[in-house]
Amino acid sequence: MPKLIDTHAHVNFNAFITDSDEVIHRALNEDTWMILVGTEYKTSKRALDFANKYQKGVYTAIGLHPIHLEAVHAEDENNEYDFVTKSEEFSYDNYEKLARFEKVVAIGEIGLDYHHINLTGDVKAIKNKQKEIFIQQLILARRLNLPVIIHCRQAHDDMLAILQDFKKQNKELFPTNNAWGVMHCFSGDEDLAWKYFSLGLIISFTGLITFSKMWDDLIRKMPFEKFMVETDCPYMTPEPFRGKRNEPVLVKHVAQRIAEIKNLTVEKVAEITTANAKELFSI
Repeated sequence: MPKLIDTHAHVNFNAFITDSDEVIHRALNEDTWMILVGTEYKTSKRALDFANKYQKGVYTAIGLHPIHLEAVHAEDENNEYDFVTKSEEFSYDNYEKLARFEKVVAIGEIGLDYHHINLTGDVKAIKNKQKEIFIQQLILARRLNLPVIIHCRQAHDDMLAILQDFKKQNKELFPTNNAWGVMHCFSGDEDLAWKYFSLGLIISFTGLITFSKMWDDLIRKMPFEKFMVETDCPYMTPEPFRGKRNEPVLVKHVAQRIAEIKNLTVEKVAEITTANAKELFSI
């Protein structure tokens, strides 16, 4: 039983190209397991290759992130990243083949991202394409009985509408009331969190909560079964390591912050979030 599970890590990204196994070992040596999350076919396949190298403790999510549907110059106002994406055509068959491997525990990272849309293009057409590919991947996940890891940036109204409609139109794909996905790197308010909870989703927190008090009230009131922890490494590095590359072993600082806010021991938060991750991802 791991102490902690980093439910969203990108050790399969180029930021770790020279020392990825070292980074993975560092976390495993501290009883921190991880889910390596793909954002396109290439990084999904790489995540699976890593997971297959380790007997336990390393799992994979595969999916096509909305910013990889077109060529986009993606940069962050906090200088955490700056890159240009290549556009990828979504192939249901290719992703389905990957998703059938034993170490794949989720379809993700999928969703909507209106923040990075190239405003010189046809914005409506781009949004429609994001929605269409997102729905195709929701269908893939439900048919394979895999949970989803959802990314949403500046698109929560459309996200909620899609998820509500999807559940209504596909009741046969939801035979139980169990949680079926996570809103990763949750950045919304308390009201939004409860809307996602009502749809059968849970939420996950990153190092953001260690340097912003914006989510303290939500965290204080949150039911134990509704949240997990993640790094989203190499991004979202928690205090006291801001400005450096993030990695899975640092997820303990996210758990520590939740413990402080909820007035619990860090061991209790680790126990809660690990149990939630094991249940959602069938680990």
